[in-house]
Amino acid sequence: MASCAWYKLFRPLLFRFPAETSHRLIFTLLRLLYRLPGASALTRAIFVRRLTALPVRTMGLHFANPLGLAAGLDKNAEHIRPLADFGFGFLELGTVTPRPQPGNPRPRMFRLMHHAALINRMGFNNVGVYKMIANLMREKKPCPIGINIGKNRDTPAEQTVEDYLSALQAVYAHADYVAVNISSPNTPGLRDLQSEENLDALLRALKTAQAELAAKHGRYVPIALKIAPDLDDAQIAAIAKLVLAHKFDAVIATNTTITRPDLGHEPLAAQTGGLSGRPLKRLSTEIIRKLYVQLQGNVPIIGVGGIENAEDAWEKLLAGADLIQIYTVLIYEGPGIVRTLVNDLADRVRASDCVSLTAAVAQARKNKAREVPIN
Repeated sequence: MASCAWYKLFRPLLFRFPAETSHRLIFTLLRLLYRLPGASALTRAIFVRRLTALPVRTMGLHFANPLGLAAGLDKNAEHIRPLADFGFGFLELGTVTPRPQPGNPRPRMFRLMHHAALINRMGFNNVGVYKMIANLMREKKPCPIGINIGKNRDTPAEQTVEDYLSALQAVYAHADYVAVNISSPNTPGLRDLQSEENLDALLRALKTAQAELAAKHGRYVPIALKIAPDLDDAQIAAIAKLVLAHKFDAVIATNTTITRPDLGHEPLAAQTGGLSGRPLKRLSTEIIRKLYVQLQGNVPIIGVGGIENAEDAWEKLLAGADLIQIYTVLIYEGPGIVRTLVNDLADRVRASDCVSLTAAVAQARKNKAREVPIN
């Protein structure tokens, strides 16, 4: 990851601060930089100049490359331009809720340095959907934008669907796709929405609203469902059945995990919250693989969780993902990781003699399916 060498020199100083503080610091520095004329062009020259085009079309949308930013880093649509200038094919903003909320008490984010991981219990801290949209409207969209929506913490359980409908109606005209977050472990009761009965009611209401909004705006905006990695086979099958029945447009697999795989004697493992990064890799990929089997390729999958290099990204694509997202590796490796991942995937496509990433992945899946295990 030589392209990230400059960031690694800066990282020890940055990591002297608590995780959330350093995130705010780096974005403050970016805001100051972007007040200077030509800052965007300079950033793109550094990070995008040698970025290989790797187009993908899915959900009825065109992406310059398959690598997106996962939700959680830019909750309030305050940093769209610099993030896009790093070379991402798309950005997912949020999670945003109908009303502003402060999230959980600090500290609420922890680095597990030896594991290239994070634990967070942010709790959907955000400025609320209308302020977020105001921020978004100040920028010309530089790439496809997904908006991740959730419920307010203090919304009664019986009014949960209304929260999601309210958020969907607010963001619909401004999003290229909408992600429905029912899988964060940091809002009490949220993951209960993944149960078959609750999910059936939510998906039905969202698809009805989507049809009404498409007619109103003259534009169909896909909706994706973001699920947890902590699901058993029966739960995966039930979710897939409902996604197919309600004709949902995509599934995002996965959110953070409440389990603590491969952390050994890591003292921070006792912190509550969702774990992301390297320890999530295996769990996430397995969920993608099982979900793909259930969906039979009829619903696109956005794969996220523990991607650190092109091998990880390729593994998720082979498992069934159509697009991929990163978050934690960006914190550890810096923005050069975007170009590294995309260019390495492009090298794989060239080596396959296929004309596109989609074709290369399809060919690799077929080859993998033909493999006979040796006893």
